Amino acid sequence: MKPIDKTIPWLLVILSFSLFQTSVYASLTEDDKTLSPYFKVIGENNDGIETLPLQETSANVEIAGVIADIKVRQVYQNRGKTPIEAVYVFPGSSKSAVYAMKMTIGERVVVAKIKERKAAKVAYTQAKKQGKRASLLEQQRPNVFQMNVANIMPGDQIIVELSYTELIVPEQGVYEFVYPEVVGPRYSNTPAQSAADTESWISNPYLQEGEPAPYKFDINVSVSAGIPIQALMSPSHHVDVNYNEQGTASIQLKDADNNGDGDYILRYQLRGKEIESGLLLHKGEEENFFLLMAQPPKRVAAENIPAREYIFVVDVSGSMHGFPLDTSKKLMKELLSDLRPTDSFNIVFFAGGSSVLAETSLLVTPENINKAIAMMENQSGGGGTELLPALKRAMAFPAKETTSRSFVIVTDGYVSVETKAFQYVKDHLNNANFFSFGIGSSVNRFLIDGLARAGQGEPFVITSPSQAPKTALRFREYIESPVLTGINLEFEDFEVYDMEPKQVPDLFAERPLIVYGKWRGKPQGKINIHGYSGGNDYSKTIDISQVKTSASNLALRYLWARQRIAELGDYEKLQPDSERKAEITSLGLTYNLLTAYTSFIAIDEVVANPDGNTLKLKQPLPLPKGVSNLAVGGIVPTTPEPGMFSLLCVLALMLIALLIPKAHRFNITQR
Repeated sequence: MKPIDKTIPWLLVILSFSLFQTSVYASLTEDDKTLSPYFKVIGENNDGIETLPLQETSANVEIAGVIADIKVRQVYQNRGKTPIEAVYVFPGSSKSAVYAMKMTIGERVVVAKIKERKAAKVAYTQAKKQGKRASLLEQQRPNVFQMNVANIMPGDQIIVELSYTELIVPEQGVYEFVYPEVVGPRYSNTPAQSAADTESWISNPYLQEGEPAPYKFDINVSVSAGIPIQALMSPSHHVDVNYNEQGTASIQLKDADNNGDGDYILRYQLRGKEIESGLLLHKGEEENFFLLMAQPPKRVAAENIPAREYIFVVDVSGSMHGFPLDTSKKLMKELLSDLRPTDSFNIVFFAGGSSVLAETSLLVTPENINKAIAMMENQSGGGGTELLPALKRAMAFPAKETTSRSFVIVTDGYVSVETKAFQYVKDHLNNANFFSFGIGSSVNRFLIDGLARAGQGEPFVITSPSQAPKTALRFREYIESPVLTGINLEFEDFEVYDMEPKQVPDLFAERPLIVYGKWRGKPQGKINIHGYSGGNDYSKTIDISQVKTSASNLALRYLWARQRIAELGDYEKLQPDSERKAEITSLGLTYNLLTAYTSFIAIDEVVANPDGNTLKLKQPLPLPKGVSNLAVGGIVPTTPEPGMFSLLCVLALMLIALLIPKAHRFNITQR
């Protein structure tokens, strides 16, 4: 027998084992597949550009005083030959109160009804099977919504419009309105087969980096401030601004076709940087609502600031690769370079795992700052986004009792463990202050705002590297010391109830104190605000008799309910409770609001598709501006899968065995 003949049986054994390994691996990956976004190739499976359902999305925004009312218009069209169901995941403001929806087919208009979530889903599924055109709006996160539109027939155009309102809170004299345009891809290690219905949206198609949105986007804004506008600009988009009458302006996009992949941001200041603080009242048929916005005092003297320890928890995962991480590096340079000699600091870098600058916090010295900046510069971005383990590792650092400890979380927020992170922050408020920095063109503001709310602090968002120095300066000014502590509200001859928040936290920034609530009786009496600023007593009085009730303040009804739902929702997701869930559901149904447990459903009673068969199409989303393909990790592998890799190795060995002479390849002799 020749040497080559002896080699072949062994190679066949190895080949068989490799094939077995490959089949086992394939079955395991199917069973253990986690929720994850994936890339969409336009034109695949015969559902290319002609059948992408979403053709256009636009927004009309009216800002009056401190309240914004937004109407979103989505146009769906079937340009193919098969009836389709369109699924579109889109973002909303984490502060929004969605209060209405309607569907238009030709000349027919169907006003949506608010229903308990499961009932709405059942009604939608039944209407779809019956061949009726229907639309279902669900909340997957407070800032992530999903629209399903069933039985869009070939040639059909269906328009869905939804309305929401939110409060515009000024900070340091600057008002900012944000309209999110795209949901960034979320990292999740949850198995797909066991995922809850509210998590399935994470598995959503995305376009490759740099591919434009496959739909038109437009937004028009009108501002009526009541006070002359001093300055107005958009740091995110090219806009045309037309100043109308005194204190009003209209803003349009210069190019509506080349947008849709980043947050639309509008900022403005009023004359003399005035802030519209005071009291708003609404008298309803059954309930009356108020909104208190009171300007806080100036900052305390720097010499009264204690020594502080700053622990930076920095996201270096795949979604941060490129522009977001470059922005983080600029931010960290700015923050580190201005620490005081009495401060100490540390850094935790996190992706799928985590690494640290040092096992204990370092003193602020030029050498330590340079070491930190060098380590930051070496980060390139890659892997998952394991935020919670990083927070726990940071919290394990030794702490000094006499030092004020602050955690600064820097991330794009593309995680799916938001509520667990909120709970962790709430559980450790007695050990540290928590501040959040959102980095990127389309930040997960639910996470950033929620971390700030849980930590009773303020959120910060940077959408471009050029904003890093200015935002870092604003953050440093913000955290130097509280401007108002020990806040107490006293209502004199004015009966109030159901106030939100129930406890007013310390104020760190030059932004108004905000309190929602209901009132009974006559609008009379006074509101007295007491507190301490820099060790000195502070007080302010508002005369209610000088404030007029207004029917135009109807939005206060929705805003109060939204505030209450947000607080209940944070706790419900962290620690489910049947009574709390029932209260959220009741609030949604009573105040006609979209919540985690209530949805909007619109059904056209005309049967358009008798057999009820449809092709389900998930609308692909563009990657947020500046986010690389690494954010959709594991979808386009750069190396073969383990089983395939073994198979390729075996084939290579067989080729070698056939080609290399026996004296050089095997020590086998012929019998």
